[in-house]
Amino acid sequence: MPQRNVLDPLLFLAYVNDIWRNVETTIRLFADDCVIYKKIINNEDIDSLQKDLDRLGEWAAENAMKINPSKCKAVRFTRARVKNPLNYTIGDQFIPEASSCKYLGIIFRSNLSWANHVGYTVKKAWKALHFIMRILKKGNSGTKSLAYMTLVCPILEYGAACWDLYREGQIRTLDRVQKKAAKFAYHVSESNWETLLQRRKISRICALFKAYSGE
Repeated sequence: MPQRNVLDPLLFLAYVNDIWRNVETTIRLFADDCVIYKKIINNEDIDSLQKDLDRLGEWAAENAMKINPSKCKAVRFTRARVKNPLNYTIGDQFIPEASSCKYLGIIFRSNLSWANHVGYTVKKAWKALHFIMRILKKGNSGTKSLAYMTLVCPILEYGAACWDLYREGQIRTLDRVQKKAAKFAYHVSESNWETLLQRRKISRICALFKAYSGE
């Protein structure tokens, strides 16, 4: 198929759709992202996960699909202070250990902190806000407000049901972006917008309702 063809994504999904077969560990697929994970309690769990990684390597060889180990990461999520090094391999190549990983736009840190994700989100949001401030410098309040809600607010709220914050310092870091946007749009530090804290709370409640109701 020629590149950038509209059928490419569909054909790729059909091609990798059976990657999960014969794999006992939990595996998640989204487009070309593949995540495999398991709760590790003892050495048997480590061996089980490695066997499934070997099966993935065999699947790739059978289907002429190359897996680049340099783009793979092994991340351990724990608060334990003493940690043994991770020695997982795929296709006879070592998988490098990392302290964090980015999955579907959210950065997960090995110590279960959201500091990396908040820093990434704030940096991206400031970049979008400064772009709006340059383009709409002479715009009216309604246009500026709409631009913020359309281009910046989704960045600040993406996946918020997953990473909703409780540390005051991180909350203030996010709030500074909205306060700056309110001052730009209405020339005041506060506006009639819902606070980001309120919006994250609503997002979390909606996510819990959907999970509970099966929607």
